[in-house]
Amino acid sequence: MEIFDPFRGLGTLAIHAAEEENPFNTNVSPIYQSSIYRIPDVATGAAIFQRENPGYVYTRLSNPTLDQVAEKLAILEGVDLLRKEPQRPIEDVVRGRVFSSGMAAITTCILAKVPQGGVVIAQQALYSGTLKFLNESERYGFRVVWLTDPTLEDWEKAFASEPAAVLAYVESPVNPGMAVMDIAAVAEIAHRHNAWVLVDNTFATPYCQRPLTLGADLVVHSTTKYLNGHGLIIGGALISRHVQFMDNEVYEIHQTLGATSSPFDTWLLNNGLKTFEIRMERHCNNAMKIARFLEEHPAVERVNYPGLESFPYHEIASKQMSAYGGMMSFELKGGYKAGEWMMNHVRLCRLAVSLGHLDSLIEHPASMTHSKVDPVVREKSGITPGLVRFSVGIENVEDIIADLDQAMAMP
Repeated sequence: MEIFDPFRGLGTLAIHAAEEENPFNTNVSPIYQSSIYRIPDVATGAAIFQRENPGYVYTRLSNPTLDQVAEKLAILEGVDLLRKEPQRPIEDVVRGRVFSSGMAAITTCILAKVPQGGVVIAQQALYSGTLKFLNESERYGFRVVWLTDPTLEDWEKAFASEPAAVLAYVESPVNPGMAVMDIAAVAEIAHRHNAWVLVDNTFATPYCQRPLTLGADLVVHSTTKYLNGHGLIIGGALISRHVQFMDNEVYEIHQTLGATSSPFDTWLLNNGLKTFEIRMERHCNNAMKIARFLEEHPAVERVNYPGLESFPYHEIASKQMSAYGGMMSFELKGGYKAGEWMMNHVRLCRLAVSLGHLDSLIEHPASMTHSKVDPVVREKSGITPGLVRFSVGIENVEDIIADLDQAMAMP
């Protein structure tokens, strides 16, 4: 059982945590790229299959590379919990699992937690994949109560009126409007009603915000984004302080659905994590400077970034975030045509979906990702005609600003 060293910082942990010795003492952890494992005898195999003894038989069930990275992610998200109980083994305090995608992690977690007839209370502004899954909840035997731009009073009323509610679903900051939920307050309300809180922490990452520290029960990530950071993989992760739930309910659903990450993608994720802290520092610093530039730009109506004092959710963000992240959105005064023009005239920034990569990625939801959505429905969810989503990269910030400036110069 490994005991956590409470004096190590996040960057050190991203490099060294869960990097135990390996048979050939390689400095870079080896990849266990194998679908099956040799079993020495029937008794040993039976004990492993029945989960009475540790071991590996089939990668869909478990794999050394996956287990290593899952532990590292659990340490990064659970570092504050571990510092409070430095003498307890890591595996008794916090547990992680890695998945084939962020959506695999989200759907597995919800199916593992919510019983037939159960209720999920969720904010309505969510990542589109999550929204689609929850909109089809009746197919899976549970209901969703939707809250539009919820206040704490809305959360309280929803839980009070839904005794079957077992889970609150929070995304903070939210995609793409960047609204921030008071995670600690939502957790207090949910726990009073015997429910858990699941937080999508993809935008913030444990560098900026640690929901388990704020009282959340479960944290989900698309590791495709900032955690890997290089645009090389598709992956997801789930981390929780409810160890038995992770080892039992989540394990059973995970292996049944077959939502297992490949060893190679997980190995690439681990190597991307080695630069996690230094990348996030640059993402956040660049984003703050760019947000201030955009706030003063004559072509921009408003900027949605938690670090700006003008942003409506700045006070909440300052309370629960240690940095404000690399994601933002902004509204162009010229509406749809201005958004389309800008997308066609960026030179340095990449016109692409996704986020959290080394290079700056820009998109115009109304003409791209949400172009087939009814305009009325689109605007109700915050996707206005001139809204631009921007994932700030780690290029020299002066170059990013110059590119944005020239791309907004409509004739």
